[in-house]
Amino acid sequence: MKCFLAIFQLSVAGGALTIGCIQSATSQTAVSPQRMKVLGEVDPRFVSYNVEAVEVTGGRFWAPYKAAAEKAASGSDTHSGNQPAGLDSSLFQYRSPIDLSNPKLRKLAAELGPAYVRVSGTWRNATYFQNNDDPPLKSPPEGFNGVLTRAEWKGVVDFAKAVNADLVASVATSAGTRDANGVWTAVQAKPWLDYTKQIGGQIAAMEFMNEPTLLSFGGVTKGYDATSFGRDAKIFGAFLHREAPGTIYLGPGSAAEGLPLPSMPGGRHLEIVSTDDLMRATGPIFDAFSYHFYSMPSHRCLGVSGADPTQVLTPEWLDRNLTVYNFYAKKRDAYLPGKNLWLTETGEGSCGGDTWAADFADSFRLLDQFGSLAQRSVKSIMYNTLASSDYGMLDEETLQPRPNYWATVLWKRTMGTRSLDPGVVPAKNVRIYAQCMKDSNGGVTLMVLNLDETSEALLKLPVAGERYSLSSPDIFSQTVLLNGKELRVGQDGTLLSIRGEASKPGTTKFAPLTITFVEMPSAGNRQCVR
Repeated sequence: MKCFLAIFQLSVAGGALTIGCIQSATSQTAVSPQRMKVLGEVDPRFVSYNVEAVEVTGGRFWAPYKAAAEKAASGSDTHSGNQPAGLDSSLFQYRSPIDLSNPKLRKLAAELGPAYVRVSGTWRNATYFQNNDDPPLKSPPEGFNGVLTRAEWKGVVDFAKAVNADLVASVATSAGTRDANGVWTAVQAKPWLDYTKQIGGQIAAMEFMNEPTLLSFGGVTKGYDATSFGRDAKIFGAFLHREAPGTIYLGPGSAAEGLPLPSMPGGRHLEIVSTDDLMRATGPIFDAFSYHFYSMPSHRCLGVSGADPTQVLTPEWLDRNLTVYNFYAKKRDAYLPGKNLWLTETGEGSCGGDTWAADFADSFRLLDQFGSLAQRSVKSIMYNTLASSDYGMLDEETLQPRPNYWATVLWKRTMGTRSLDPGVVPAKNVRIYAQCMKDSNGGVTLMVLNLDETSEALLKLPVAGERYSLSSPDIFSQTVLLNGKELRVGQDGTLLSIRGEASKPGTTKFAPLTITFVEMPSAGNRQCVR
């Protein structure tokens, strides 16, 4: 069915928000921003990010697609053998330790505050903490694959303080941390945590091991299983509550469940230790339930079996996020009823992301994830990564912001912590979310994702406001326009020209393939009065 300037309107007290279409009709229910009901509540640090441990120490992380495979496996790339077991070395490229003191990086990261910065990842499982101020070890001790120096960790703590971020982390769990019987000990965790306190740092939340559902990649000893994990997670939990009683114990940190598992090149399949087995082994020891989500492994790991870029704006692609959320929410309800959910690692695709992870096309997926999980009170979403590989918010060489950085900044500036029901029936090509407006008493912010390639969407707004519309001349590019003007950053990291434009009451058009935030400070929603 098609329509021409069709408008569907319902008048209600306090004004009506009306939805319509040009060229294609969508059956959506009119709602009032004044009367929107609360759906969920999130942490002020809801939108957060990862700096992988291997970025801090230097080592072999996912090679950008532009880097030739031979470069990734030769020359300077031979400086470290610290990479996950069982994967082709050409997938990785050596990086020197990230400079977290860089003023531009700090200024850009501060725009994302308040946030959590999570320093973990598969590499952290086998990273040795060198608890002295001697020159860095040239090779890690037996039972480890990498080395974290005091200076590097102090750089993390100082960075977090400078950018208004609280730390989230995990500990080393590889063979070097274990006694003669293979049982985990705090031989590494204790001096690392003590040093953190010594330099004025604090860990807000901690997982024991990164992704225990993928033990074959995690650097554990042969024969390590769910029962072993349960035993060690209990030991670590007792240690954590004794040494850092204010730190939230997150777990289990599951990944790679809830969706069909793709085959790796050569027919290899991921070996999964189920969350059910892990949670039966641990019991209800965690303060909150943590999990990871990626839409699927990237082409870097899957080759031709990877995702089809022509499908990344489809409901099927976007809804993979909620499929996995629903899977883990059921596990939380079964094993940790009443506890919060944290998404401690996420991005477009695992294995460093696909090529379009750095393009505007992925910003629709990202913001749909923010909106849908805020409705479900997921307390925090930690994007992977801030500035490394193709899925980094920032280009790792130039620190130039990519589209997902700009999208995140707009969310941070306009959306509060309380999610509202927009009262709109979801349409195939238009998704609308609402939150209490940030720093406003009674204000409401709408986020409108128009995924249609040709048709405008219409909203009849009941009150005046300010709108911020993101677009791109090519969604598979890194160019981002705000209200028609390209977003830019100064050489020092200052964000230039982020200004909204007036939105008058009445019918408002939302162009195809745009993301728009509309702030309505005079909406008068009592649910948004603090």
